[in-house]
Amino acid sequence: MSVTRLGAGSRLPLLLLGATAALAVSIAVAITIGPADIGVGDVWSAVAARLGIGHSDLSAIRDGIVWNLRLPRTVLAAVCGAGLAVCGTIMQSLLRNPLADPFVLGVSSGASTGAVLVVVLGAGGGVLSLSAGAFAGAAVSFACVLVLSHVLGGTTDRVVLSGVAVMQLFSALTSFVVLTSADAETTRGVLFWLLGSLSNAGWAEVVTCLAVLAATLLVCAGYARSLDAFAFGEDAAATLGIAVARTRLVLLCATALLTAVLVSSVGAIGFVGLVLPHAARTVTGPNHTRLLPATALAGAVFLVWVDTLARTVLDPQEVPVGVVTALIGVPAFVLVLYRARGAR
Repeated sequence: MSVTRLGAGSRLPLLLLGATAALAVSIAVAITIGPADIGVGDVWSAVAARLGIGHSDLSAIRDGIVWNLRLPRTVLAAVCGAGLAVCGTIMQSLLRNPLADPFVLGVSSGASTGAVLVVVLGAGGGVLSLSAGAFAGAAVSFACVLVLSHVLGGTTDRVVLSGVAVMQLFSALTSFVVLTSADAETTRGVLFWLLGSLSNAGWAEVVTCLAVLAATLLVCAGYARSLDAFAFGEDAAATLGIAVARTRLVLLCATALLTAVLVSSVGAIGFVGLVLPHAARTVTGPNHTRLLPATALAGAVFLVWVDTLARTVLDPQEVPVGVVTALIGVPAFVLVLYRARGAR
């Protein structure tokens, strides 16, 4: 273990405290960026007034901009960034695959199909919303992965291959429905959602995603030592007393549930779950007790600023968040891999 990682481990509380402060400042500053003239002080006073611990002199319109528009969107960006980064960490460790991300189980493709069926074909008879349809599609696709991987033998490699197969199947179904049934305007709207967007964020989505994220973090924290053991392979983990099949199933289900909830709320935002775990490991090392909280905070800060860039860089037009994460994520991923190569 390097000196840097040893130092990071001994200073973990200080690092987490600094990252938490950076997240709070990022959220406060990001809310001020936009066409409306709002300062950081206005943000704090509006939030304090809503919480009953202060008074706000903001007008009703400016207060609404802070509380009903920018704050839920920015908080949801932080929650989604943290969730996707944690899911990527779990998948890379569990599957022992550095290229694994939250979408390797086909969840995003299934969510896309479910959303398209609701928006384009009217599935659900008007009862299902886009988010509900996306979540249902994600659940069906993950169930297909579990069944297929079990039929093929249930090993880690079979899980990955099953995920790839199911992902391609549901991607093909999505493309078929859009090409054969959607008009130009619907196709544009669906494509924008598929690439990731937080434009429709509300407090209901924030509460739902935050609750599932908290539950997933608790589950993953309880399996942190098991994830450390998986780094040496399933056979080695079994000799250390780890219930391999049960642990893998629990973590896969937890990861798939969190991914499904996030994707159903904001669409498929790529590269967060692929790049951030690698970047965090260069600071904390592979120990998941340190890695999980560090990755969550890094992902939260990262997506807050990416979403801010996405909604302002071409103002008044908004760029899909997934496009920005890809443009930033590709060179960042190459840089992380290059530094890891140089460290060997």
